[in-house]
Order: sequence, then C-alpha cells, then structure tokens
Amino acid sequence: MVPVYIVTGLLDSGKTTFIKDTLLKQDWIEEGVTVLIRCEAGDEEFDPLFLEENEIELVDIEDEDDYNEAFLQEIEDGCNPDQVIIEFNGMWNFENFANTDYPKEWAIGGVYSTINGETLEMYLKNMRNMVMEQLSDSEFIVVNRCGEDVDRGAFRRALKVQNPTTQVLFEKPDGSIIPPDEEELPFDFEGNKVVLGDEDFGAWYVDAFDNPQRYENKEITYLAQAYRPKGMDAHMFVPGRLIMTCCADDIRFYGYPCKSKDKLSFNPGDWVKVTARFGFGFVTPQGEERPLLELIKIKSAKPAKDEVVYLR
Repeated sequence: MVPVYIVTGLLDSGKTTFIKDTLLKQDWIEEGVTVLIRCEAGDEEFDPLFLEENEIELVDIEDEDDYNEAFLQEIEDGCNPDQVIIEFNGMWNFENFANTDYPKEWAIGGVYSTINGETLEMYLKNMRNMVMEQLSDSEFIVVNRCGEDVDRGAFRRALKVQNPTTQVLFEKPDGSIIPPDEEELPFDFEGNKVVLGDEDFGAWYVDAFDNPQRYENKEITYLAQAYRPKGMDAHMFVPGRLIMTCCADDIRFYGYPCKSKDKLSFNPGDWVKVTARFGFGFVTPQGEERPLLELIKIKSAKPAKDEVVYLR
C-alpha cells in the first residue's frame, strides 16, 4: 500500500517548510521514492540537492482541472512511489480534490494543515468557509507566526467544533512552540459548581470535549433547548444550543446527552434551565465514549436573546 500525505493551507502558510522540516522527518516516512505533488509554488522552494538526497520526485501541477484520476495513475505507473505527499493549493475546491479517486494501491496516510497567524483574522473574515473546509479532515494543524494579538482560544474552539479530534499547535513568530496552557475561557470553571452565561455554551462544550477532567463530578448550570433524538429513551434528552462555526449554513445543534431518574416530557426546542452533574457513560453507535450528564434540576426558561451561540 502506498500512503498519501496531504498538506493543506493557503499561500504563504508554511506548507513547504512543514513538509521539509517536520513531515519528512517522521519515523513513518519510508525509505525509497517519495513523489511530491506540488499544486502551487510558494516563496519557499525545494533545493535540488535536498530532493536528490531524500529521493524525492517533484511533480508540479498548476491547473486544477488537470488534477484527476488519470494524472495520479500516470504518476503511479511512471514513478512507482513508496509514498506520496501532496502540497494542496488552498484556492482549489477541497471537496472536489478530496473526491478524486486514487490509484488502487494508494491510501490516505494523513492530512495536515498549516496556517499563517499573521493573516489568520483577515482570512477568517473574508474566506472563512474556504479556510475551515481545508481543516475539517486535518489530524494536525500548525498555526505559525502567532503574535500576542491572535485569539488562540477562540480559533481553537471554532476548529474543535468542526473537527473535535484534531491536534492544534501554535507557534510564535520565531518558530518556538507556544505551550498548550489553559486557554482563556469566558466563565469560571474552578470550584464544584460551574454557571454558564447565555453566550458561554459554545466555549464550554468544546472545552469539555478537550478537557473533560476539568468538569468531572461538577454541577453545570446553563440555558439550553431540549431535544430528544429519535430512538432515545424517555429518561434521556439532549440539552444543547445551536452553534455557528463558519456561516449561517453551518449552524448545528450541539449538546451532551443527559439522563434523568424520571421520564421527561417536553416539546422539541423548549427552552430550559438545566443543572446537571458532568460525567461519562454515553456510548455512541461507533463505540466511542462521550460525556454523559446526570440531571439534577430542570425548569422552563425564557429563550436566550440570541438563539444561536457564536464561538468566542
């Protein structure tokens, strides 16, 4: 099997540097021929001596329409690679790119992304969908050149809602790693009781997924809408909120399942004030364990001023 490693990111995000200094130095990179498909040429170049020493065959492609199954099969037949690295053009349609069929010997080995912290805010304001689309399948994301003004906490939360299992690493402008200390949260999580403001749900939801130990056995109180997915037991429901990650098209309902000693009756979407104990025990159809809340108190409530929660 030929592993395919995909590196995404917009122009000047550091893809080439990541490939040379990080990806190619990993233990899983096999000896032998590496085909590097470069879909755009940035400021950073690959030195011919570097390519020769690392047995890298560099293949450039400029036209998005030329990236197709026949093109990839031609590389397989002509180069017989031991592995393939694709430096993706961040302006291409990622969905079309991802749906292109590989030769039968090829299989995805990993998807990685780089982001330039200096231009992050500008891209999020003007091309948020394009940026987030490339990150939805990444297992490792490096945000480099991060100044003090980069809101790392808000960006991490926006990423984690779309891609909960990804790892996010932030680097300073000098290339040093910013320690993954506690991101600033808009609520106090110390003590045995955590009370969330109306706009705090999104931040808490993401942080509870990443750092469940912070909340284990604590009482969490928050404003929510009540829903019960089809097939869920009458002793359970999901108190959650609508969260917008990118744009209006990406608004989705998020929440952790909650169990009650008594059967609960409500209309879908009813607003409630919930106090529940945070724990574990909910198993998804895929066999993954997720947080499970234990209901302590529930009462009817007035709707939030804004039905949709924005990650901050």
